[in-house]
Amino acid sequence: MSNQSMMFKVATPYAEALLGIAKKENALSTVNEDLSMILNALSESIDLKNILSNPLIGVLAKKSILIELFQSKVHSFVLNFLLVLVDRRRIFLLSAIINRYLELSYKAESTVVVQLFTAIVLSDLQHNAIIEKIKEMTQSQNVKLMIEIDSSLIGGFVLKIGSKVIDTSLAGKLRQISFYLNKS
Repeated sequence: MSNQSMMFKVATPYAEALLGIAKKENALSTVNEDLSMILNALSESIDLKNILSNPLIGVLAKKSILIELFQSKVHSFVLNFLLVLVDRRRIFLLSAIINRYLELSYKAESTVVVQLFTAIVLSDLQHNAIIEKIKEMTQSQNVKLMIEIDSSLIGGFVLKIGSKVIDTSLAGKLRQISFYLNKS
């Protein structure tokens, strides 16, 4: 079993539990916004991601960091959920859990979730053009674009729509050229 599918398997029950609580509390849109904000914080701060995934950093230190960062910014049960993940030593799965939660939440709302990895920050025009193209490709009314900056792509972008991957990055093109040259 691949590492990715193992993470998916472990993340799913946590995501489903959080979704159930969000529905019960009638706070689905608030929780979606809170988790999107947390996911953005994780993608923008490599230090935060490293601290949360480091097993040598204690539970109390991780909890105090999460409380300091998110107490006034997220719904109380979202913060409690984060603290439970720390207690159960599953906080390193936070990105996977949030992505799975958002996928389940948007699926319930008939929204397509797309991960976009890009080398640079997109302008509003580029952002909107990509969303329109994805709507056309998927025949979906709603598209939720999860953007991550990855400078290793050099240029271009990589789209992940479900199990489909569209790689238009310069790094991807160079990999293809290298593969063909090594094959010959």
